[in-house]
Amino acid sequence: MPLALLFLSNRVLNPALVLIEVVLNAWVLWVNRDALGVVWRRVLPIVIGLLPGVIIGTMVVSRVSPAWLKLWTYFALLPLILVQAAGFRRPIRSERAIGLPFGLGLGVLYSVTTISGPPLAVMLNNQGLDKREFRAALGFIRLAESSFTAIAYFSAGLITVQSNLLIPQILPSVLIGVPIGAALIKRMRVETFRRICMSFDAWVVGFGVSTIFRELGIVNGPSAYLFLGAVIAVDIVLLYRFFSAHAQVDLARPT
Repeated sequence: MPLALLFLSNRVLNPALVLIEVVLNAWVLWVNRDALGVVWRRVLPIVIGLLPGVIIGTMVVSRVSPAWLKLWTYFALLPLILVQAAGFRRPIRSERAIGLPFGLGLGVLYSVTTISGPPLAVMLNNQGLDKREFRAALGFIRLAESSFTAIAYFSAGLITVQSNLLIPQILPSVLIGVPIGAALIKRMRVETFRRICMSFDAWVVGFGVSTIFRELGIVNGPSAYLFLGAVIAVDIVLLYRFFSAHAQVDLARPT
């Protein structure tokens, strides 16, 4: 998504991604359906909160200037990416109370950006779910948000021929990328894999913001890329801390 936004607007890109994600998230939920009975009550408040958030986000997508929408999308994504890259962990005690407002914010974020992975990962990782429960909860929430958003986009007239033509162009990448990701994650630490993905996203977002700064005339000339430089500097520090900590853990393990 951050990379595709360099070439396409949210109004064109989002509907294509949402329709693909309805199918993809349904498959994830089906594969992990055995754990759904354990987690669905815990995440139901989030799902309920999604609906008004999706309606608000769809109104934003249909009314805000594409360039400014891109900029605010990047600004929304960057802190979420960096928080996950920093390995933030803090369990939420009032899980049911936070569910509705969290779902509302998640619905707005997803319907505007089609991205909900970083905040969902932070939320679910902190709540002590095992791997299968985590995937079932993720599939349930993401199927709900993508389905709600698809309906809202259709009602707002955002699902167009131009968006639908992107689907056959995106699908081959999904069909190739998902098995590659599944294979990679079996051969390296989950945290290392996630950290590499977050680093890539952070650099792309930094580049996108700098480009839009120039496009909108907010910052002219090469000075616009100082933002990208700042993002790279922060990410390098986080990378160094991450790999240094893991190297120390490896050295401490008995051989």
